Amino acid sequence: MQTSESSILIASLKNGIWLFGIASWLFGITDRSIALFSDGYLSALNIIQLFTAAFFFMSWLYLKPEQNLSNSSINGKQFP
Repeated sequence: MQTSESSILIASLKNGIWLFGIASWLFGITDRSIALFSDGYLSALNIIQLFTAAFFFMSWLYLKPEQNLSNSSINGKQFP
């Protein structure tokens, strides 16, 4: 079945992009945290940037794709 294979591929691609986004946002939050504490004083701009990155990260988590199809389950039928 070509359509079920392509739907599995699309679901896997969406999940992979979402996971890559999580890693990217965590890197951004870590970078902003290091910048916030590295210079010895807290500036309002750095705090706003950190909270903005955290807000977008939480929004990204909310955009989690639907449960992807596994290779063992196609059209509701279980295969060994």
